[in-house]
Amino acid sequence: MTPKDFIAAIGPAAHASMQTTKIPASVTIAQAALESSWGARCPGFNLFGIKATPDWTGATTMQPTGEVVNGKSIKIKAKFRAYPDWLGSINDHAQFLLKNKRYLPAFTYTDDGEAFARAVAAAGYATDPDYAAKLVSIIRAHNLATFDK
Repeated sequence: MTPKDFIAAIGPAAHASMQTTKIPASVTIAQAALESSWGARCPGFNLFGIKATPDWTGATTMQPTGEVVNGKSIKIKAKFRAYPDWLGSINDHAQFLLKNKRYLPAFTYTDDGEAFARAVAAAGYATDPDYAAKLVSIIRAHNLATFDK
């Protein structure tokens, strides 16, 4: 699937989610693109790489993943949330951001996808120290801010 095809496939759902959650669609699309390699790697339709914590009661899948620990890249196996389809993943991602207090500062930037992305990264969404820069690069390269209108 090309980036253009991927954006066309999830863009409408990301925009619809934005209408009720205020999470910029550009961020939802950029995170999904980055975390799933444009839909190529999303076992269990998990577009966002959300791990299954002990309180998760839904389906799961064990997958190898890369993490950055103490500045070093390592490979581990981890339990991830699983969904019946991409829409389920998008909806859960929104709830994940809304319910986790550490992401609350991001919601002061609902009118600025790039700032929202930086705030989510600063709150520790991923262990990659370049996560925010990568999201912003995807938003800009694919003109994803148009989905935020």
